[in-house]
Amino acid sequence: MIYRDFKGIKLSTLGYGGMRLPTDEKTKKIDREKVAELFEYAYNNGVNYFDTAFFYHGGESEVVLGEMLSKYPRDTWYLADKFPGNFMSIEDGKMLFDAEWAGMPKMTFSHPSEVFEHQLKLCGVEYFDFYMAHNIAESTYDIYTDESVGIINYLCEEKKAGRIKHLGLSTHGRYETIEKILNRFDCFEFALVQLNYLDWTLQEAGKKYDVLTKYNIPIFVMEPVRGGKLAAPGDDAVKLLAEAKPDATPASWAFRFLQSLPNVYVTVSGMTTMEQLKENVEIFSNDNPINDSEKALLQKVVDGMASFVPCTACRYCVGPCPKKLDIPMLIATYNEASSGITWYVEDLLGALSDEEKPQACIACGACNPLCPQEIDIVETLKSFSALLEKE
Repeated sequence: MIYRDFKGIKLSTLGYGGMRLPTDEKTKKIDREKVAELFEYAYNNGVNYFDTAFFYHGGESEVVLGEMLSKYPRDTWYLADKFPGNFMSIEDGKMLFDAEWAGMPKMTFSHPSEVFEHQLKLCGVEYFDFYMAHNIAESTYDIYTDESVGIINYLCEEKKAGRIKHLGLSTHGRYETIEKILNRFDCFEFALVQLNYLDWTLQEAGKKYDVLTKYNIPIFVMEPVRGGKLAAPGDDAVKLLAEAKPDATPASWAFRFLQSLPNVYVTVSGMTTMEQLKENVEIFSNDNPINDSEKALLQKVVDGMASFVPCTACRYCVGPCPKKLDIPMLIATYNEASSGITWYVEDLLGALSDEEKPQACIACGACNPLCPQEIDIVETLKSFSALLEKE
């Protein structure tokens, strides 16, 4: 395992993400037995950074990560968690948390300390090694800077008290918003950013990288393979990559792209299977960044993928939808249908009622502001409906 020095500690360049843990097919709950096997392999092969969040797996992720990591000496692993301001609204100086779409109850908090203490208890730890304000972006900036609740000021106090060893931010926001928050607060030590070779230009991730580098903020990466999209980028892309490196997987190209960026310290991957874990451990045991010719090849891959709607199935959009549409599923189906109405598409659509199809969208626009990928969901569903009508 390759390590990077961060503030005097050695961090594995591969981090384990707790958003896509294996689940039981019947109960839909996290499969603890499988997770135990995965974490044992990860730990024994040098992974020491583990990431979770308040709403991952309906609130179960924090508990499971705490249980699994408690088997190992506390000073041999680093736990990262996040303050859930991205699913909060503020009324009369109180924080209202709403992530029913993730299977969590609505909650009201009078002070940020109530959230923080609750998370410590869920994880079974006395401190967090890494802690973030979850998704500081255009839609959450006012919440995180609202002086009536003082979320960031409180987190800075916990950092001084030592219960947050390293304070950072996660963000799907524009680079201008990142710079704005860094100019307002000087307590952030790192940033978790969606970064991959597709988003380098598509979401201006390159500009985000430059802003954070200018402020000397180390970058931790999320969505390195874009929710699996870059692990299966399509037949044309796979052919291009295989011609250059026959034995390399598409996912390895995405990870090697990140190895070529000197300000990337940790790449967090949500590994669901042992196969994924073993491949990633092998990749991050060798420093093998892409060269200039390979970078040009990846640009060809991007050019061929640009027509796809870049949804990562985070499901942030599902909660506010009055029709309760499974928007990520519809977008994935639209991407498939864009290259032809195959039997696969027909089967998917045939299993849906009229109220579950894209035509059921009433174009209220409640979903659009919550999309980290800045997808115009309303227009996408309109286009899908038009495509189906045409076909």
